[in-house]
Amino acid sequence: MLIMKKIFALMALSLTVLSCKTEPKDYVTLSGTITNSHSEKTITFVKGKDFKKIITVNDDGTFRDTLKVEAGDYSFKHGDEYGTIYLKNGNESSLTTDYEDFDNKLTFEGDDSDINNFAIRSMMLSEEYITLDLVFGTSKDDLDNALNRYKEAYTELKNKYTAVDSTHIANADKRLPYIINSYVSYYKTIAAIREEFPKGSPSPIFENYENFKGGTTSLSDLKGKYVYVDVWATWCGPCKREIPSLKELEKKYEGRNIEFVSISVDNAKRSGTMEKAHTAWKKMVADKELSGIQLFSDKSYDSDFIASYKVKGIPRFLLIDPEGKIVSAHAPRPSMKTLIDLFDELKI
Repeated sequence: MLIMKKIFALMALSLTVLSCKTEPKDYVTLSGTITNSHSEKTITFVKGKDFKKIITVNDDGTFRDTLKVEAGDYSFKHGDEYGTIYLKNGNESSLTTDYEDFDNKLTFEGDDSDINNFAIRSMMLSEEYITLDLVFGTSKDDLDNALNRYKEAYTELKNKYTAVDSTHIANADKRLPYIINSYVSYYKTIAAIREEFPKGSPSPIFENYENFKGGTTSLSDLKGKYVYVDVWATWCGPCKREIPSLKELEKKYEGRNIEFVSISVDNAKRSGTMEKAHTAWKKMVADKELSGIQLFSDKSYDSDFIASYKVKGIPRFLLIDPEGKIVSAHAPRPSMKTLIDLFDELKI
C-alpha cells in the first residue's frame, strides 16, 4: 500500500511539472533606451516589404514591445539614424544608444547579443583606421597602410566574437572588400576632381541665387574674400551631420577674410514639387538657425555652377580664393582637421 502511495505521488508530481512547463514563446520581447532623442517618438523595424512594426518611444527615451518574427536580420530607423538587429521568437533583446552619437554608442544586450554587437562593431571598425582626414589629405601609400591595419583589426574582432554563427561571419567577410574598395574609390574620385579642377584655375560661377535673408547673391559679390561653399540638401543625412561643425567654423572665423556659403540643391524629385523643396529649405534654415550665407540653387543639380563642378553626391565642399580662383574643388569637410590645416596654410 505504501508503494502504491509513492507511485501515485510521483505521478502527481510529474503531472504538475509537465503542466507548469513553459511553452516556447512565439514572439520576441524587444526593449531599449535612446538618449537625446528629442522630438523623435517612434522607432520602426522592417524586413523587406512584408514586415513593419512601429514602436512608441517614451519621453525618457525608453521603449518596449513584442514582435512576432521570422528569425533574421531586421533594419530599424529612429529619426535620421538607422541600424540592424537580429531577432528571433523566444528571444529577449535590447539596445541602447545616444541619438547624437548613434552608431558609436549603439550596444546590444540579451539573447544573440553577440551577433548584433559583432555586426555594429565590424561596421564601425573601418572608421577607427580610415578617417576622412586620411582619405582627403594623405598619399596613396598612407591610405594602403591604414587599410592593412584595418584588415588586421577585423581579424582580431572575429577572434573575439567566436560565438557568432558562420552566416553572419560570412556576410561580414563579404562586406570587408566592399568597404575597402569604397574608400579607395572615394580617394580616386577626390584625386580626379582635384586634377580636373587644378588649384589656381578660374572657378565656375553662380549668379543671382536666392538669398534666405532676401534678394539674390552671386559669386562676384564675394570677390576679395575666400569663399567656402557647402553644397547640401535638407534630406541629406551626412550634410546635416556637418551643420554643428560648420556653425563652429563660422564662429571661429568670424571677421576674417572668408565667407561661408551654403547652397541648397533641394529639388522636385525628392520633395514632390519645387515649391515643396523651396519650403523645406526655408523651414530648415529657420528651424536650425543656420548661419553664413544661405542660398537656393536655381536648378538644383542642373544649375550651371553645380554641373560645372561635376557635383554628383553631397555634401560637397569647395574653396575659392579672393580672386575667384579654385583653391580646392573637393575641399575637406567642416568636421575635418585637414580643413583647419588648409586655412592655416592660407593664413585665413
